[in-house]
Amino acid sequence: MDIDRMRALLSALQEARFSGLRSVSYDGKTLTYGSDAELASAIADLEARIARAAGTNRRRRWGTVATKGL
Repeated sequence: MDIDRMRALLSALQEARFSGLRSVSYDGKTLTYGSDAELASAIADLEARIARAAGTNRRRRWGTVATKGL
């Protein structure tokens, strides 16, 4: 699947989620998600695929900082 097609699907998924729907129609197919969590997971997965295809992976760093309060 090319990036433009993935972006169009992402837009359809986001519009459905923000309008409170759980069904999305795209390319003549209808997808129905069981819950908002499943729809959110599909959106996150598609965003990650788009980032990988575009070559812009998001990396997060976690660290701990401590001070003695002086």
